[in-house]
Amino acid sequence: MEFQHELIIPNEGLPFKLFLFEGGSGNYIREKHWHTSIEIFAVLEGSLSFYLNEVEHPLSAGELIIINSNEIHSIHAPEKNKTVVLQIPLKQFEDYFTAQRYIRFSGKGGMAEENGTDKLQDKKLNTLIQELYQVYTAKETGYSFRTRALYYEILYLLVSCYRETEVSERDIHYSRRLDALSKITTYMREHYTEDLKLSEVASMFGYSPEYLSRMFKKYAKINFKTYLQDIRMAYAYRELLNTDKTISQIALDHGFCGSRAFSKEFRKRYGLLPSELRSSLPAHTG
Repeated sequence: MEFQHELIIPNEGLPFKLFLFEGGSGNYIREKHWHTSIEIFAVLEGSLSFYLNEVEHPLSAGELIIINSNEIHSIHAPEKNKTVVLQIPLKQFEDYFTAQRYIRFSGKGGMAEENGTDKLQDKKLNTLIQELYQVYTAKETGYSFRTRALYYEILYLLVSCYRETEVSERDIHYSRRLDALSKITTYMREHYTEDLKLSEVASMFGYSPEYLSRMFKKYAKINFKTYLQDIRMAYAYRELLNTDKTISQIALDHGFCGSRAFSKEFRKRYGLLPSELRSSLPAHTG
């Protein structure tokens, strides 16, 4: 569970990143985040929901969604699911940019929709992604050739059937601002245990505190202080689930002034205390 600009690194030896969604066991929430890569979620089993601009997009088996570069989104997966995630670096599409470093794909089969075949295009794309995952994980003789062949067929389908050729200057401006903001949030992620102040971070990146504050509110839909607390809480939450460290130590390790402040913030967000969550875990040994 993390809250930040996500840095995506391709699988070794390949131009993309492919994996099973980490929320497949259910009872999972990934809060608002964004990345420069294009991301496709193809649901094979079960269901989950995406939130884009506060609008819910529920997905069930056989459906998919395309997350565009710098598109803020969150994911809720209350039930078990099997979902393949394909992340494609933005530079893969540089020959098809509508404007400088900008390209956008429709969530459904954009151009194909005019012919009433958008669901067929989605089904084809979903099938290709599923086959790509099967071939890549099986790693049989010659699999690297087949994975690349499937991957480039997916790229072809994206640019020929899903690419939006008309975009507004407002969308381009918005994307560029998030490019700038992502550099700042990456720094915050790397230094979140420190006493980060808005004025100091703004100065470091050449902005006034007032301007940086407006950037967060307008483009990340959250203020600087809350975003920083989100990062701290995300990492603290993960350690609470996966380590035997004391709650006091977790609080101090992740930038909170003490266990009381951590517990207060935790209860406000999750409706229970850190100790209550930990004691409810099946593997808890007390």
